[in-house]
Amino acid sequence: MKLALFLAAIAISAGTAAQAPSPLAKATFAGGCFWCVEADFDKVDGVVSTTSGYIGGRVPNPTYAQVSAGNTGHTEAVEIVFDPRKVSYEKLLDVFWVSIDPTVKDRQFCDIGSQYRAGIFFHDDGQRRAAEASKAALEKNKPFAQPIVTPIEMATTFYPAEDYHQDYYRKNPVRYAYYRSGCGRDARLKELWVDKAAAAK
Repeated sequence: MKLALFLAAIAISAGTAAQAPSPLAKATFAGGCFWCVEADFDKVDGVVSTTSGYIGGRVPNPTYAQVSAGNTGHTEAVEIVFDPRKVSYEKLLDVFWVSIDPTVKDRQFCDIGSQYRAGIFFHDDGQRRAAEASKAALEKNKPFAQPIVTPIEMATTFYPAEDYHQDYYRKNPVRYAYYRSGCGRDARLKELWVDKAAAAK
C-alpha cells in the first residue's frame, strides 16, 4: 500500500511539473499616435509589454518618415503582449475604446491622415468575435450620438518602429506631455466618454 501511494505521488508530481505555464497572448490596436497608445496600455495590470510600430500597409519594413508621409498604407499601432491570467482580451478592448475617438475616420485628435486611423487588428477568430461583440455592445451603450466607425481587421505584418519611438513617454516626459496636451487628446476623450475613460484603466 505504501509503495502504491508513493508511486501515485511521484506520478502526480511529474504531471504537475510537465504542465506548461499559461502562454502569453498578443493584441494589436491602432489609436492615433502610438506614443499615447503605449502610455495608456502600460498602465493596465497584466500587460507585459507594448511595442510601437506600423501595420496594415503594403510596403515592407517601412520607416517612420515613409509612414508619416501617408504613402505606405500603414497606420501607427501598438502590439501588446499580455498575460490572460491577469487581464482578458475583453478588458483590453474596454481600455482601447475609451482611449480613442471612434467617431472619426482617417484621423485621431490633431493627427490627420490614414496613417493615424484607429483600428482593432485581431489575431484569431476568438479575438474577432470578442471585438465585434464589444463594438456592438458599445454602439448600444455609448454616451455620444455619433456612430462608431472604427474598423475591425485581421492583423497583418507588424513592423516595430524605430528605437527612439519605443517608450517615448518615459524617455521624453516633458515633450510627450506637451504633445498630448497640445493635441487635445485627453480633452476630447473626456468630452466623449465623460468618466468612463478613467474608470476603464
